[in-house]
Amino acid sequence: MDLRETIAELQRAGDLVTVEREVNPNLEMARVIRALDDRAVLFRNVKGAKGAVVANLCARREYLARVLDTSSQRLLFTLARALAAPVEPPLVGHAPCQQVIEADVNLDRLPILMHKERDGGPYITAGVLIVRDPDYGINMAVHRLMKLDRKRFAVRLVEGRGTHTAWQKEDQLPVAICIGLPSHVLLAAAMSPPKGVNELHIAHALAPTPLVRCHSNDLLVPAEAEWVLEGRLTHEMTAEGPFIDLTETYDIVRMQPVIEIDCITHRRNAIYQALLPGRAEHKLLMGLPREPTIYAAVNEVCRCTNVCLTVGGMNWLHAVVQIDKQRADDGALAITAAFEGHRSLKHVVVVDLDVDPFSPTEVEWAIATRFQADRDLLIFCNQPSSSLDPSAQHVPGQKSRTAKMGLDATMPWPDGSGPPQGGAAFLRVDYEPIDLGKYLEQG
Repeated sequence: MDLRETIAELQRAGDLVTVEREVNPNLEMARVIRALDDRAVLFRNVKGAKGAVVANLCARREYLARVLDTSSQRLLFTLARALAAPVEPPLVGHAPCQQVIEADVNLDRLPILMHKERDGGPYITAGVLIVRDPDYGINMAVHRLMKLDRKRFAVRLVEGRGTHTAWQKEDQLPVAICIGLPSHVLLAAAMSPPKGVNELHIAHALAPTPLVRCHSNDLLVPAEAEWVLEGRLTHEMTAEGPFIDLTETYDIVRMQPVIEIDCITHRRNAIYQALLPGRAEHKLLMGLPREPTIYAAVNEVCRCTNVCLTVGGMNWLHAVVQIDKQRADDGALAITAAFEGHRSLKHVVVVDLDVDPFSPTEVEWAIATRFQADRDLLIFCNQPSSSLDPSAQHVPGQKSRTAKMGLDATMPWPDGSGPPQGGAAFLRVDYEPIDLGKYLEQG
């Protein structure tokens, strides 16, 4: 379903908050979104803009599961199937995203949010960039964009990633910035498939994703986008930041490339999509696509049954891995593999089948009853780290470094040959279910 269908579905389910009073995108709107936590919200009356603004459509696993017709606990497997078998989308000649074409570019017409007074400027935070690498083909990724003036942005490019690699090869790299996309396209854009794999094909494997050719360049974009900003990624450099990052801390100011916009196309009454940096939607969109890569890596060494990147770890630095333990050392093997499956991972807990990896209480219970630090703790010193971790060692021009920790909270196998004879001692005791209603009937 596209953005508008998702909004309608959330409204039918009673999961959408609608704000009718006028809200200013300059500082005020971000505060309202923050106060709503992870609840989906639609602002109908936006100061200085004609269209509405929506946020938090991807802030809960349940929202994404509904879009992809699955359950919250099965999202990993839906993403893994699409990642393993991308499908080429169809090309259409006419598309909703080109109902209105504006050759006279004026970014002031977009309700781009100013989130905090300290920020480097107003930022597009749910913008997906599409570029073509001369060697590897199409790359689609989410990038933050700091508005400089009526026609230009500063874009944050992570060194060595797809957009950065393509930019290094071209003086003027054609780019399309898509805003107001179906949720499944945002998820595909957040994935990191091998070079040469088109994220748009992953999106189409998740749900129908027809494409249309841009008006001013040769790139293909999702036909159902609300906004498409067509332009060029230049080698002009400017200061970008400061801005809030995934860890809810301020990222540093860097010299970053400038994007010049040549043309804007959009739907009639286009809806702008905002994503609050450092909050639930940012974390879930960034982290959820890493769960399939951890799952695949762990499955190479033992039977992995599920993975959860936790909310407390910002859906990025902490994971819980559930395994079907077959050998005494499966927990330790799973720990090492998990770090290979997601290089930014800092701490991982491995649990058995009877522990829900999505329940912090159950995971803590497993640590309390099945884990011994002198036996089940693995520490890896001076490891490559996420640049998002404020406590890591950061040296300009070098990969960040950190210590990593794995906790094997599976039931121990003392003799190394099989489950403990007294395995019942590690199992939770529950009571038989009853029909509570007959006990509470009013006589």
